[in-house]
Amino acid sequence: MELVGLLKIMTKNTIYLSPSKLNLFLECPLCFWLSEVEKIHRPEGISSTLPRGMDLLIKKYFDKYRALNKLPPEIEGKVRGKLISQDILNKWRTTNKNSEPSYYDEKLDAVLFGGLDECLIEGDYYIPADYKTYGFELKENSHSFHQLQLDAYTLMLEANGYKHLNLAYLIYYIPQEIKETGLVQFKIEVVEVKTDPERAKKIFESAVNLLRGPKPNSHSECQYCSWVGDYLNFK
Repeated sequence: MELVGLLKIMTKNTIYLSPSKLNLFLECPLCFWLSEVEKIHRPEGISSTLPRGMDLLIKKYFDKYRALNKLPPEIEGKVRGKLISQDILNKWRTTNKNSEPSYYDEKLDAVLFGGLDECLIEGDYYIPADYKTYGFELKENSHSFHQLQLDAYTLMLEANGYKHLNLAYLIYYIPQEIKETGLVQFKIEVVEVKTDPERAKKIFESAVNLLRGPKPNSHSECQYCSWVGDYLNFK
């Protein structure tokens, strides 16, 4: 559904969720419910700004090649299609609740939204991509941590009438060494990931239904809930 039409049917009870919120739902239903319903969020420790800084630099780097209508040389031959236009991507990188593309479930009165770092186009087909700064060599299942995010991107594209190939790319930047000049040498790996919009849709529906219901139990392995329980027992 186009953004203009979507805005007309939003209500004060509309639920807005992002892929990161869905990941929280999978990690612990209680932490997710408390965050969205009671506005009680998990405590945040000190986080590094390096990944965010790297993300901005990589965006600028890709945009430089986009202006030349080229792919960055290190991913040439490793991905399908070409980079989409800057005008389209500038809109898609926006992460507010009214951004596009998004997915709206009219029956649930809920919206799934989230900005895309990057996207390629091959003919009429759109292929979402995401940059990741990774500190170690990749493992066979490294991409599994980002599967839901990529499934959600495919669902949002599909909901807005964009054709897709049920695939996405993760572009990893892995630091290898620091030269004497202070230049950091990165290893770039591209992983093609098969996506399933229906999988994201089912998780989204489950998360929304949970929010419409009573307070759930925590996940048995949630460290945050375990800490709270230990603290209360200690008191």
